[in-house]
Amino acid sequence: MTSPAATTTRAPAGGLATLRRLILYVLLFALVVIAASGVSGLLERLFRASSVLVTGDPASLALPLAFTLIGGPLALLLWWFAWRRLDDAAERTAAGWGLYLSGMYAVSLIIATTSLLNLATSSIDTQESQWQSPLANGLVWAAIWLWHRWMWKHPAKPPTHLEDVRTLLGSVFGLLLGAGAAVAALSGLLDVAIRGLPLSAAVEPWWFAPVRSLVWAAGGALVWWWHWFREGGRRLRTTLADVAMIAVGIFIAGIAALGGVGVVAFVLLRLAFDRSDPVNLLLEPLAPAISAAAIGAVVWRYHRAVAVSRSTATRRASLLVTSAVALAAAASGVGVVVNALLAAVVSPLAGGAARTLLLGGISSLMVGGAVWWLAWKPRHQPRTAGEIPPGRRIYLVAFFGVSAVVALITLLVTGYRVFQYLLGDVSGGSFVDRIRAPLGLLVAAGLVAGYHFALWRHDRTLLAAAAPARRRTIDQVTLVSGYPPGTIDVSALARGIADATGGAKVTAWLRADDGGTGLPPSSVPAPGSPAAQPDEVIQQVAAALDDVAAPHVLVMVGPGSLDVIPLAAPTPEVKG
Repeated sequence: MTSPAATTTRAPAGGLATLRRLILYVLLFALVVIAASGVSGLLERLFRASSVLVTGDPASLALPLAFTLIGGPLALLLWWFAWRRLDDAAERTAAGWGLYLSGMYAVSLIIATTSLLNLATSSIDTQESQWQSPLANGLVWAAIWLWHRWMWKHPAKPPTHLEDVRTLLGSVFGLLLGAGAAVAALSGLLDVAIRGLPLSAAVEPWWFAPVRSLVWAAGGALVWWWHWFREGGRRLRTTLADVAMIAVGIFIAGIAALGGVGVVAFVLLRLAFDRSDPVNLLLEPLAPAISAAAIGAVVWRYHRAVAVSRSTATRRASLLVTSAVALAAAASGVGVVVNALLAAVVSPLAGGAARTLLLGGISSLMVGGAVWWLAWKPRHQPRTAGEIPPGRRIYLVAFFGVSAVVALITLLVTGYRVFQYLLGDVSGGSFVDRIRAPLGLLVAAGLVAGYHFALWRHDRTLLAAAAPARRRTIDQVTLVSGYPPGTIDVSALARGIADATGGAKVTAWLRADDGGTGLPPSSVPAPGSPAAQPDEVIQQVAAALDDVAAPHVLVMVGPGSLDVIPLAAPTPEVKG
């Protein structure tokens, strides 16, 4: 009597399992969003109407009820199914679980934060406070955020992928929100100090807007602090963490700081040399510029100090990014200056507009050029190959490529304007008016491309001079193989020896006294005899040929044997 065969279940194939996880987590994401929308809609109506749920338009209640009573149970059922499967290690290590958790964590954090901050500032207004909608959204999405954070920190079922993504998303979102709101708050205060009370002060107190921005800044700073310090974002040493820190904390902050300083310089230059507009209008961009410069400089300085404590590559990348931002500002200033000078030459009567344009270019050139000089240090360029830092050549090639593309595009635009003028189109102004804008950009891009190409060639010369010179002393190698046919690819062995000797001519033979039958016409091994790998033999032969200086060498190699025999010039043929 035989027992029935046990039924076995086979794990789904890799592609099928990935597709199943993709469908599962996409559906779960969509259902959670639908259920959250329905619950927040019901809560909002409850807050608005107190005990009366259906007011005004009863039909508008149908959508949140459908989302809540249908989407909610389906979301919980699907989550329960997915949560049970996470007992399997393969499910926890799959990328789908980490992607879903990261996406929903970021969405819930953003919506909950903005809703709660809207709720906090809803009372700082002269109009009736609309607190119901932000309160409902804030409560629902804060609960979803806490739920997904609990799953993220679960001791038995945490995701193994994208651990740093959730922390970095929270840090970046909080930093951008806090810094942007801080710029707005400081700008409002400085604008009142510089230009006096705004016209909107007749509608609401002037300090309402700065206080609202200050609340948003505090909320963003709290989110950033929580993820950067509490969740350990500053301790992350992954490539993604370095890229996020450099991109946001140095690149974007550097643009804000340089742009703000440039606008401040522009306003001061206009106050000194160009009073064509009223003073109050001239001072209008001063407060936002000072705020952007101050906040951007603080953010940049902090992340620059953090980058110094990290790897050498991160420190160098932060310095190169700062140099790139400053150089872009300086190059833009060069283009604007050329444009303004051409405008002044061709249209002397339009002196005010040309002077304003010239001052803008000068301010950008001064600020960008000064920062680029400090960051790039053009007078202290590498003089030996050992002084060339890592990443420098990539930076040079990238800047040369981008500037060359910009130069090509502006050259095409300039050519188009020239031919448009020659073909008789008189509606576009004079010849110089047509080409001065693209010509200025072409000059700036050409200077940047030429400078970086010259530096790249200089570095290549240093590296070539420092590279060990390989002098080929062997012209010909006669290879005699004692391996049985089919055990090693003699043709591959010959090619490897030719490469190792710098291109010597290699003639391969098989020994007949070891059972060989001559060099086979094909390098395909005989059936049933797997070919040996010639890499180790090539390395042994190359090592044995290092100290040989003869023009012709005889190499006899076989299983367990290697003979290298330098050959002298052949003796003259003796005729009997």
